[in-house]
Amino acid sequence: MMLQQEDWTISCVPFYLVKRLGYHAVLLLAAVCLSYLLASLALDPRAYYEGRQPPLSPSAVDHHLTALGVNDHQPLRDRFLHWADRAFLHGDLGETIDGTPVDAEFGRRIGVSLRLLLAGTVLGTVAGVLLGAWTAVRQYRPSDRAVTLASFALLSTPVFLLAVLLKTGAIWFNQATGTDLIQFTGERSPGADGGLWTALKDRSVHLLLPTLSVALFSVASYSRYQRSTMLDVLGSDYLRTARAKGLGRRAVLLRHGLRTALIPMSTYFSYGFLALFTGATFTETIFGWHGMGEWFVNSIGKNDVNSVVAVNVFAAVTVLLSGFLADLLHAALDPRIRRAAS
Repeated sequence: MMLQQEDWTISCVPFYLVKRLGYHAVLLLAAVCLSYLLASLALDPRAYYEGRQPPLSPSAVDHHLTALGVNDHQPLRDRFLHWADRAFLHGDLGETIDGTPVDAEFGRRIGVSLRLLLAGTVLGTVAGVLLGAWTAVRQYRPSDRAVTLASFALLSTPVFLLAVLLKTGAIWFNQATGTDLIQFTGERSPGADGGLWTALKDRSVHLLLPTLSVALFSVASYSRYQRSTMLDVLGSDYLRTARAKGLGRRAVLLRHGLRTALIPMSTYFSYGFLALFTGATFTETIFGWHGMGEWFVNSIGKNDVNSVVAVNVFAAVTVLLSGFLADLLHAALDPRIRRAAS
């Protein structure tokens, strides 16, 4: 009977995940529409053409803005409906204010940002969770206090300042060793040849500092949160019961303690990813990575509505995908979610 009930509960998990996926799809639609409306109200594409030599006539400016679909002399409702029809039905995000397709620029930059975000996310999350669990077990010991001090120091340091400090440290290290071992400008060295292995090695060297810049903040925040949740679990009755049944201390901590403490971390992960994306924006600009973050900053400076919306679409998709991944982890770790789905 228990086996049949467990099978029924597990079979209902896909329904729960489909329901959550539909919820995230609605949120994505709302985020995209709101991004377009806010970008259209906050930015002034007409200012991009001011100060040109020779100056453009007002009719020429109107013609360019109408072709881009961002003419502020047209009603916002008409502009939005035109953009939504093109974006949702044809997958066309329009053109940048320079007249190049947004889709082409989007495709070129998305790989750059994903390499940075994925590496920073995996490193920061895994290291933060393990460090938080380890310090919880060693509560109030010198190692716990040292990690706490370092975490608060990192959390109080802005991401852009941390990136500058890492860059300064790399310059000092290269000068002290008389080498160029640590590369920190761009995602690869110009003209680097020598095959696949050489290319991978060169990209890994350039990825080191940007990844650390993004991941260190995650390590600090996740370790603090994981330490708190782990401390709540360590004094629970079911851990003492597991120990009384003969399970070893390590098995109890990993199989029962850490698994339960990870449940609230799965929710925190989806919200923390937005801060990670914000940090990547500064990191890309400082280290010369031509990704979504740099594109976003440049697009705001140009009052480029379509490009700003495209970056917001990327941010919304990545954040909501991380939220869906958090739902997967939550359902896998917490049997109560599976029972509720049934």
